[in-house]
Amino acid sequence: MNVGIRNPVAKGFFYLLLLIWAVSVIYPLIWTLLDSLKDNEQFFIHAPWSLPDFPLLWSNFSYVWSKYNFNTYFVNSLVVTVGSTLLGLILSAMTAYVLARYKFRGSNFLYLLYIASMMIPFILALIPLFFLMNSMHLINTKLGLILVYSSSLLAFGIFVLVGFFKSLPKELEESATIDGASHFGTFFRIMLPLSQPGLITVAIINVLNIWNEYVVGTIIVNDPTQYTLPIEIAVMQQEMQYRTEWGPLFAALLVTIVPVLIMYILFQRKIASGITAGAVK
Repeated sequence: MNVGIRNPVAKGFFYLLLLIWAVSVIYPLIWTLLDSLKDNEQFFIHAPWSLPDFPLLWSNFSYVWSKYNFNTYFVNSLVVTVGSTLLGLILSAMTAYVLARYKFRGSNFLYLLYIASMMIPFILALIPLFFLMNSMHLINTKLGLILVYSSSLLAFGIFVLVGFFKSLPKELEESATIDGASHFGTFFRIMLPLSQPGLITVAIINVLNIWNEYVVGTIIVNDPTQYTLPIEIAVMQQEMQYRTEWGPLFAALLVTIVPVLIMYILFQRKIASGITAGAVK
């Protein structure tokens, strides 16, 4: 990796910082894996950061999956994450396209309003959000979570995608109009496919945020059958403190972490290139 630093001492110090940062990120994951393979006796006899004894208790994963009905919570998280990401993606793409390509009175103000909403702490809206969802009979429903998550991430999607649509040449729309394409046809058949890098970036970041979201989920959902993985992990942590099942708890944490970790590793280049691609016109 070329960091643009010519001084050998400065470059060595820079790589040392990167190494320390990498260890600080990777070590908790390794520690979680090691502790997920232990039984209760090993937690109390050995140090918490010690290696697990043989044989390794891979049964902790099957125990969590069957005992705590983890398949239900996994499916709940999957449905909510996919539904919120798709809905938020299509709404943010359509809004960003209109704000980027159609100039009308108040369009700039509307765009700034969306961007300004990103600076408002979402926690301030929790109480009115609960009463709104309750009045719409969306408490303890996946639809309620999907609507809240997709709308909360709408501003970020607009912020990223407006730059993409502005960078696309206007001749594409003019050619489509000459060929008889409608506004919707131009958007869905031409402009949307060309903004694929931005769509992938927004989708990945939304998935990471929604999959790990906990606070809003506890406000909208209190029915155990509708729990998502972060909510169930918190419930398990409270229960296992009294049942002293630390190995299964770490196994549950690992089951929650691995899907988003794999997704980030596979698409990390897409995230970086997607954010910067729309910035250059």
